[in-house]
Amino acid sequence: MTHRVRFAPSPTGWLHLGNIRTAVINWMHAKQAGGAFVLRIDDTDLERSTEEFRLGIEEDMTWLGLTWDDYAKQSERFPEYDKARDGLIASGRLYPCYETGPELELMRKTASIQGKPFIYNRSAYPMSAEDEAKFKAEGREAHWRFALKPGEIKWDDLARGETSFMAENLSDPVLIRGDGSYLYTLCSVLDDIDLGMTDIIRGEDHTSNTATQIQLFQALVDQKGLSAFQMPRFAHMPLVSGADGSKLSKSNGALSIRDLRDEGGLEPLTIVAFLSRLGTPDGPQPVTDIGELAASFSIERFGRSGPRMDPEELAPLNGKIVRQLPFDAVSSRFEGMTPAQWDAIQPNLERLSDVSDWLSLIDGPISPEIEDSDFTAKAAALLPEGDLDGESWKTWTDAVKDATGAKGKSLFMPLRLALTGQPRGPEMAVLLPLIDREKIITRLKGSAA
Repeated sequence: MTHRVRFAPSPTGWLHLGNIRTAVINWMHAKQAGGAFVLRIDDTDLERSTEEFRLGIEEDMTWLGLTWDDYAKQSERFPEYDKARDGLIASGRLYPCYETGPELELMRKTASIQGKPFIYNRSAYPMSAEDEAKFKAEGREAHWRFALKPGEIKWDDLARGETSFMAENLSDPVLIRGDGSYLYTLCSVLDDIDLGMTDIIRGEDHTSNTATQIQLFQALVDQKGLSAFQMPRFAHMPLVSGADGSKLSKSNGALSIRDLRDEGGLEPLTIVAFLSRLGTPDGPQPVTDIGELAASFSIERFGRSGPRMDPEELAPLNGKIVRQLPFDAVSSRFEGMTPAQWDAIQPNLERLSDVSDWLSLIDGPISPEIEDSDFTAKAAALLPEGDLDGESWKTWTDAVKDATGAKGKSLFMPLRLALTGQPRGPEMAVLLPLIDREKIITRLKGSAA
């Protein structure tokens, strides 16, 4: 069976490290098996969903390299949800309830005081026409619950192993609010059927929801007459927390992908490499291509305990990745950069955004720092003739040392400051041949070039 998975964000905020990890795991799981990755925009909440957030999600996904093979928007599928709703009502699996919010809250508090989980008591199932008329006369709006059938619900979870629930211990889920709007469950399950999902990978906080959804899958499949339907495989991954143990979410300001890109200067490959191995014993490894990560990905490598995510680990990994990228992978981002320039700059990089700064040291103009103009004037006169190469720096500094008696830091630092204006940077033996000879002489004389 070809893997077909989905990532289903709601366009109510920016993607952050917590929810993009789900996308990374799904993408890797599909690509490792040669399957398909579907981006589904869950925008049934018309009040909170925005076009700005939707476009931002797609921009972030594209930047990360998590391209999708199929695409869907829930807001375009309301007729299908309405049809499913009507069929469930007709079959008696979807029933109206008229409890108010305060009444439901009292039920929950009573269960809590008794030390029991809240399970809806089905006091209105089935409901007489007289009772329903009475509730409507009071101005109450019905919300609709899905009637679970008694018995064991079990599946072999790809992350948790054998998992089971007794339906009697679960509460009939609300599928439709009092205002007629759909909650996540009905829309998501119908989409998973219609879009052909084979694997559903999400956080372990959805585990009990999956038990109720399996019965909803079966009810909708029966309604559609899909005799050959195969239930998707489920994987419920341990939830990730912050370095301090706090929950990662949109509401608590978890690091957004756009912040890491625009302000942190991170490479997309860094984020994907980090998240694709978080929670495994392997640890993130520097790679040069996202395909390398997919080829070695295995959902079985993830542990059962929830990992902690420390964003401070991203910067060192980013440096490792940048320092092994081939020239062809970066050349298009820096017009005019040569392979020789890249070879000189790369070993000193932590972020690719620093490349432009280093290129400016080569092409200028820079403002030389000169404390002893006599020293740099002598050095200018001793610059080797002809084309400069990898041996020129040693030849030159040996000559300057013999002529001035300077050595060590007193020899090398004044030359570096004069030629680059910086106390640190690429090896001068590599950098020197890349700077135009006339620029070298001009800088040694203290002029910007």
